[in-house]
Amino acid sequence: MSELGARRIAWAEEHMPILARLVKERQPQAPLRGQRVGMALHLEAKTARLALALQELGAEVAIAGSNPLSTQDAVAQALAQQGVHVHARHGASAEEYFGYLDAVLDHRPTLVIDDGGDLLTRLHLRRPELLENVRGAAEETTTGLVRLRAMHADGMLRVPVIAVNDAKMKHLFDNRFGTGQSVVEAIMGSTNLTIAGRYALVVGFGQCGKGVAQRLRGLGARVGVVDIDPVKLNEAWLDGYEVSTMAELAPKADIVVTVTGALRVVRREHLEKMRDGVLLANAGHFDVEIDKGALSDMCGAPEPARENVERYTAPDGRRFYLLGEGRLVNLAAGDGHPAEIMDLSFAVQALALLHLAAQPMAPGVHQFPESLDQEVARLSLEARGIGLEQETEEQARYRASWQEGTA
Repeated sequence: MSELGARRIAWAEEHMPILARLVKERQPQAPLRGQRVGMALHLEAKTARLALALQELGAEVAIAGSNPLSTQDAVAQALAQQGVHVHARHGASAEEYFGYLDAVLDHRPTLVIDDGGDLLTRLHLRRPELLENVRGAAEETTTGLVRLRAMHADGMLRVPVIAVNDAKMKHLFDNRFGTGQSVVEAIMGSTNLTIAGRYALVVGFGQCGKGVAQRLRGLGARVGVVDIDPVKLNEAWLDGYEVSTMAELAPKADIVVTVTGALRVVRREHLEKMRDGVLLANAGHFDVEIDKGALSDMCGAPEPARENVERYTAPDGRRFYLLGEGRLVNLAAGDGHPAEIMDLSFAVQALALLHLAAQPMAPGVHQFPESLDQEVARLSLEARGIGLEQETEEQARYRASWQEGTA
């Protein structure tokens, strides 16, 4: 099994040149020497490459999964054999999941990488004695940042957190292109059904929802969009999607994908009006967007239909197919984002930790430095052999002047 995991990690490394370049340039200085990095991320091949990169930069690294179904056991075993402290397994129970987070905290991290906020909230609530040694953290997701900003507003956040998710080189590409491709791949791979000709309802039109809607339409689906933000819904309308409420669009759907980070956006009143055979998939971080309790109340216990697909059958014979137990479908039922996309995100993560290690910051949620965002963007272009136009001195002077206008 570890040989399979090693091959997956090696494949990811071959397609992650930006992270490799960052390591090569900084490894001689060992900028993370003496740091203990505690990580809670989806433990698959690209994440493993990030953990090894941090180790190569001098850190001691401990990692747990950030979702009970996203850990790939072969990768976890191979990573452990390369010196990383691994505390995760696929299909962990809730008790095991939180036990693994505790095991990471047992390593007394000085730097933290989190995905969803579970590790940082547990650090504050269960292990506050460790906080004095934590220089800072980096948060990967929108969901995690919502939680951490709420912690800060309540006066509970005691460490600086860099909002990696908000970096341009993360949210513009990881959220839109990574989520779009990986979610649709997971739906197709899990069901072996067509996308073309089906009506797909995307609930949530943030960067992730935009990517999912774009990919579904590109494969021939008719796509509807629901959102609570009037600006986003106007954008979806101008992009050519059908837009309305759940009550109007849910009965049309052959596929429903939730991408909101909110609670129970697919509820019983929607399920009761859905058609037979609807596919239900969640692309939000936690398994709370599709009301699984309502499904069970309506249909009783599910039965396995395919790997990563459960069939709920209502008394009237209608079937509901829930993918990946309603968890993050692209990782619970797939391989996650493409390696080239995660190369961008994890280069941002690595630079965020180097920034935290190099200088003290006040508790709170901080933006990723613009200069480092630009560095990742330039490295990405260089890795692909893409030239970047340079501003002339004359253009720079004109841009800096307020006196010049109409000639």
